[in-house]
Amino acid sequence: MPPRSHPTVRQVRLGAELRKLREAAGLKARDVAAFLTSTSAQMSHVEAGVAAVSAQRIRSLAAHYACADEALIDALVAMAADRARGWWDEYRGVLPRVYSDVAEAEHHAAFMRDVVINYVPGLLQTPDYARALFRYMNPEFPENEVDLRVGHRMKRRVVIKGDNPTPYTSIVHEMALRIRVSDRHVSRAQLQQILDHIEQGRVTVRVIPTDQDGFAGAGASMMYLGGPVPQLDTWLRDGPTGVVFIDADAQLKRLRALFHKVEAASLNPTASRDFIHRLAKEL
Repeated sequence: MPPRSHPTVRQVRLGAELRKLREAAGLKARDVAAFLTSTSAQMSHVEAGVAAVSAQRIRSLAAHYACADEALIDALVAMAADRARGWWDEYRGVLPRVYSDVAEAEHHAAFMRDVVINYVPGLLQTPDYARALFRYMNPEFPENEVDLRVGHRMKRRVVIKGDNPTPYTSIVHEMALRIRVSDRHVSRAQLQQILDHIEQGRVTVRVIPTDQDGFAGAGASMMYLGGPVPQLDTWLRDGPTGVVFIDADAQLKRLRALFHKVEAASLNPTASRDFIHRLAKEL
């Protein structure tokens, strides 16, 4: 099978986890290549996510690395075996790759948590809200480019729909709920949609009021995607230079702690629902 020219973030993550296991075992890539009767170049391709790897080979590597974490091994095998195409693949080559990478990561998440300060979270946005946001941020875009981005954002909501939605907790700052990216009508409909999701039990929303003590910000909007095992958790940070996927152990630990600080500064779900109700009535 030829090397992948554009591996997905998920494929890159699988290779990175195999590299972590090898390094934890104190082995060089060339030594492992010799064990597999392969080459150092092939090992490099596997660990970069450029080359596919079979379930059998992953188990052979785990045994060679003396990895006894069966849950982690099973999760890596599942990642390697999952080669099905998702709805997001139709956007590859049409929108920037990060759009498909985010949708794929959400699809595979065991649970999702996010913190948003400046705007309503993407998974909770109405089409009109999303359209106004994309138009404002990219005034040079022709209408068909805006349509593509709005369509992609609406399809992402599949993870919080249906009979088995992915558990999702969103912490939203009051200012994100108050800022009118369009007009009063769009803002009112947006708040009502959030309330509808809450009432249907699809999401948990917690609000940080502007007068709340003990909140010094979150640095940037961020989403925490739970993996099948904690080692495969992922943080997505949305900063000035775009979305960054974070999976280094030390950074995951730091960002988990930051999330708990932000959560501690937010209202509980019931108080948050009532808060959003009041905001909607003001409109």
